[in-house]
Amino acid sequence: MPVPRRRHGKGRRDRSRTHKLIKARVISKCGHCGAPKLAHRICPACGYYGDRPYRTIVNA
Repeated sequence: MPVPRRRHGKGRRDRSRTHKLIKARVISKCGHCGAPKLAHRICPACGYYGDRPYRTIVNA
C-alpha cells in the first residue's frame, strides 16, 4: 500500500474542513395554520404539508 511522502500542513487540513460546519435548522411558518415548523416537513400542529392533509391530529 502506498505511503504519502509528506504530511499535509495545518492550513491545507483546515481548508478541507471548512464545509463540515453545523448549519442552523430552517424554521418556517405553516401555510395552513401558521405554526412554526421545520422546512419541508409535515406540520406537527395540524398535520398538513402544503395544502394536503397527511396526518389526522387526535386530541386526547
